[in-house]
Amino acid sequence: MNQNAIGSTWEDFKREHCTPEEIAASNLRVALMRELTSVRKQKGFSQRSLGAATGISQPVIAKLEKGITSPQVDTLSKLLYALGMKLAIVPLDHPDTLSSGQAGACD
Repeated sequence: MNQNAIGSTWEDFKREHCTPEEIAASNLRVALMRELTSVRKQKGFSQRSLGAATGISQPVIAKLEKGITSPQVDTLSKLLYALGMKLAIVPLDHPDTLSSGQAGACD
């Protein structure tokens, strides 16, 4: 374990305290919001203008983009629709699947 001023690194913490499913879910949320933010900027939307187009407030969009909160499906759908995008469910590249358990400490 790498020690620093506050203890271990985030990667060490995740390995020690999170299930593979929790790590995968967290990574998915990060990738999703990173892509949404990228598309928003590419299409020339500010957080405020995207909020006006969707009825979702700018502070909520900011919290989503920073990873402070996780989007509900209806919120995500509104944001994606305004950006000309849609959410698709596709098979994973590997046979492992996420469990349907409750959210954990790593979410």
